[in-house]
Amino acid sequence: MKLKKLLAGAAMLVALGTTAAVAEEITVVSWGGAYTKSQVEAYHKPWIAATGNSIVSEDYSGGLAEVKAQVEAGNVTWDVVDVEFSDAVRGCDEGLLEEIDPSILPPAPDGTPALEDFIDGSVTDCAVANIVWSTIFAYDTTKFPNGPTTIADFFDLEKFPGKRGLRKGPKVNLEMALMADGVPADQVYDVLSTPEGVDRAFAKLDTIKDSVVWWEAGAQPPQLLADGEVAMTTAYNGRIFNAVASEGKPFQIVWDGQILDLDLWVIPKGTKHLQTALDFVAFSTATEQLAAQASWISYGPARRSSGALVGKFHDGSVDMGPNMPTAEANMKNALLNNFEFWADNQDQLNERFNAWLAQ
Repeated sequence: MKLKKLLAGAAMLVALGTTAAVAEEITVVSWGGAYTKSQVEAYHKPWIAATGNSIVSEDYSGGLAEVKAQVEAGNVTWDVVDVEFSDAVRGCDEGLLEEIDPSILPPAPDGTPALEDFIDGSVTDCAVANIVWSTIFAYDTTKFPNGPTTIADFFDLEKFPGKRGLRKGPKVNLEMALMADGVPADQVYDVLSTPEGVDRAFAKLDTIKDSVVWWEAGAQPPQLLADGEVAMTTAYNGRIFNAVASEGKPFQIVWDGQILDLDLWVIPKGTKHLQTALDFVAFSTATEQLAAQASWISYGPARRSSGALVGKFHDGSVDMGPNMPTAEANMKNALLNNFEFWADNQDQLNERFNAWLAQ
């Protein structure tokens, strides 16, 4: 009996030791500001409470450069990264990302399998989407009481004078330039796939180039507007929403010409915490978590079943539905980012854009 008790006690100690060892710390990388805040509240805190694991949250400005450097050096310190769709596609094609078995993703509350519940195309070999967002432009209503209403107005310096804020890169700028130049949304990528179309987009950007203030991080556009450094700026829709809802800023979103996109979780190849990273991805993209994030920022959940759970802003002040980029009233002249186009052409157009910027 004594031997049995000793063995049972030893087994319990081993079990306790194993449990303690299981708790891990992962590094989750995202875009900072109000967006990361929404993820911390909806994803990080509940997952930490449920698992006993911990998270180091880091910010970046997008792209695959840092992921590629870590993977190629064999020193991967990032475990989960929030990326744009074209980077998810490229990263998977280039072997920079771990594959994610979709069977780990939880079903919808009514039992609908995850792959049927996620919006079409939002789960790939190496990535799982969390949000639908858009790039819009916004302005300060105190500067333009009868403000701009179309993407063409953004490029009209005579009718609406003042500096313009643009993200420093070709993506969305080229598409918006073509729409402002009269190209219908459903023809933008056909035009942009030709050398003449690329020339046309850069020619339109030339018309405002001298008045542009370039931004790189998502938190910058609302600050540029607040500081009066620009009269209007492109921005991520949720950042402007939060500046209005949380800080009372007098900003107005113009949905005309918005460019819809997805953000997705990916896991860099060679992470030392693969199973824990996979667990976080599965947890954070469950129906309830995606709906919870939408109460902190106006990005649409990537799961259909989350829609019915989206209600008001977390402080109860605003209905979130009409502020989503996918609301019917906001989709009248919207363009869905062509992920394959950018996966194929990003490097070439980045070079062209940097050369144009230096002229």
